[in-house]
Amino acid sequence: MVKTRVVAANEEGISEAVALLEAGEVVGLPTETVYGLAGHVFEPAALVRIFEAKERPRFDPLIVHVAAPKGGQESPLDALRATQLVEETQLSTVAMTRLEALAHAFWPGPFTLVLPKRERVPDLATSGLATVAVRMPRHPVAQAVLARCGFPLAAPSANRFGRISPTSATDVVAELQGRVPLVLDGGRCEVGLESTVLAVEADGTLRLLRPGGVSRE
Repeated sequence: MVKTRVVAANEEGISEAVALLEAGEVVGLPTETVYGLAGHVFEPAALVRIFEAKERPRFDPLIVHVAAPKGGQESPLDALRATQLVEETQLSTVAMTRLEALAHAFWPGPFTLVLPKRERVPDLATSGLATVAVRMPRHPVAQAVLARCGFPLAAPSANRFGRISPTSATDVVAELQGRVPLVLDGGRCEVGLESTVLAVEADGTLRLLRPGGVSRE
């Protein structure tokens, strides 16, 4: 059992969190929805740590968090392309048009898109599905960590499976004390509700999989 430390989400704390993530460890960090338990999405060992810490069944796929565009030079969809998570060739022209509109309207924010995945995405992250769930959080701490890491982070809620999602660093410690090495304290979450999850099918059909921080309307 490790000792779980809570550190302020300042430059020093973010640097420590990034070093742990680069080493394949997991870290609790704030998003605008709830606190997430983050790990390197392309490192299966980190994904295993997420499932073990949460006592999460392997059939439940993880949401992958990606960095926002830098300096307004690119669109949210351009930033997503840079991650090499999504296989756009499987999406029709209609689907791509809707994907671009959705990303532009709701990213960064409490909104997750389920899209065809590339082969490099580990099956463990997607529970063996041919799709990957992707979100671009708007919380400045989450974005600072993502920008420094340079790789996407799988980050489901930082609680044990089936329990209430945490909205503060104290909540994370209450759930995962001794199971994770570090929690970045970025204060209480703004939304306090999980992200909306929407699937974009190959033909452009949209399916609401989970209501959340972005309303159906």
